[in-house]
Amino acid sequence: MESRSVANIIQRGGTILKTSRCKEFFTPAGRKKAYNNIKKHGIDGLVIIGGDGSFKGAQIFSNEYDIPCIGLPGTIDKDIAGTDFTIGFDTAVNTAVEAIDKIRDTADAHDRLFVIEVMGRDAGYIALHSGIATGAENILIPEKKTDIEDIVVQLAEKERRKKLMNIIVVAEGDEFGGGNEVAKVIKERLPLLEVRVSILGHIQRGGSPSCFDRLIASRMGYSAVECLIQGKYNVFVGIVNNRMHYMPLNEAVKKKQRISDEWMKIVKILAS
Repeated sequence: MESRSVANIIQRGGTILKTSRCKEFFTPAGRKKAYNNIKKHGIDGLVIIGGDGSFKGAQIFSNEYDIPCIGLPGTIDKDIAGTDFTIGFDTAVNTAVEAIDKIRDTADAHDRLFVIEVMGRDAGYIALHSGIATGAENILIPEKKTDIEDIVVQLAEKERRKKLMNIIVVAEGDEFGGGNEVAKVIKERLPLLEVRVSILGHIQRGGSPSCFDRLIASRMGYSAVECLIQGKYNVFVGIVNNRMHYMPLNEAVKKKQRISDEWMKIVKILAS
């Protein structure tokens, strides 16, 4: 690749490199093959854009072959510690918000309960942010235990008050197993309530990046190259309090971004 290789891509989602998980890289022989390819092409440093798995692989590879690696947080789940933002999250959550707003129009017109499943196998940030932004009555995430009985009681009370239009946003990794399982329990307990399920799926992973994502990706990319020029090895580059934040790559691998209890209090108050 050269400078012209990256022309006209800033507005595109995904990756032009076509990179993804490689089972071969899990083996010493696979990493040896990667090292030989790097040397053959005169590459003397790597910028790893990804999440926990990518950083673990980079750390092992760097330790084995003394290749400098810089990690950038590229994940829609926003589950990496050491940064307030991850590349892709803002675009994904705005896609979810737009979809939920459209579903709310249908829910309101027909007095229905919609259970909307968003991505988030291990982290509930997309569900949390999109749920708050769209006025969801309940938000179910992997980090918090789901009290399904409390939800049923709330819905029964709203049904009694003729408030039949409700939105529940569920992260796919919720302990109940996602939107279909949550809807199944509600239908069993409240058979008169019209319940619909909408699974947004991979629509959240594509599309033109938001302005915010383009800005932080540019800012982080610039800082990553600066780190390599300065001879820094195995560094994770993030943004904390609107300042560039650097930490050892192995710490970024070990730590997880945690959802504060304040967010859940906000959800409860706004939905009441």
